[in-house]
Amino acid sequence: MKSITIKGSERESVGKKSTKALRNAGMVPCVVYGGEKPLHFSANELAFRELVYTAAAHTVEVDLGDGQLKAIMQDIQFHPVTDKILHIDFYQLFDDKEVTMNIPVNLEGSSPGVRNGGRLLFRKRKLAIKALPDKLPDFFNVDISKLKIGENITVESLLNDDFTILHPESTTVVQVKMARAAVAVDEDEEEGEEGAAEEGAEETAQE
Repeated sequence: MKSITIKGSERESVGKKSTKALRNAGMVPCVVYGGEKPLHFSANELAFRELVYTAAAHTVEVDLGDGQLKAIMQDIQFHPVTDKILHIDFYQLFDDKEVTMNIPVNLEGSSPGVRNGGRLLFRKRKLAIKALPDKLPDFFNVDISKLKIGENITVESLLNDDFTILHPESTTVVQVKMARAAVAVDEDEEEGEEGAAEEGAEETAQE
């Protein structure tokens, strides 16, 4: 999985006044959990752009000057009016310790069911998994090039020995639902095939 480096400074004071002063200066207060004790730090809001404003999943290298630690983003708070980042929680990663993370789903191909008028329903845009840090995938690639009307793709088809998907195997990830237009198209196609077969039979008989 791709990693983003966030350069920041450890916070000595975590009170409301110091937190407000940081935000006024364009900094984001953060905390990293999962280690021996919570680690409080702050970083410029612009440093989180590639991490926050994207559908992709990333790990984070937190660089505080005297060393780095690896983490993933667990929670983020935005201002209800301005949408500015107010606070971010991270969880520290260890090579020998499994972690839970939401991984985005990427659809590939063009569904024949949709071309015939069906509706594509993207049920799970992210899937929660549990894995060791070096086994975390960037995303799930789901091929829909053979997905017909009335068919679906479930979690069962995405199972992998490298990680555990924390959803029932029967959970639908994507499906193509029948629509009225699709029924008409399917019927026309069947009639066309039957008509062609009958014409072919008549021609053979005449010969």
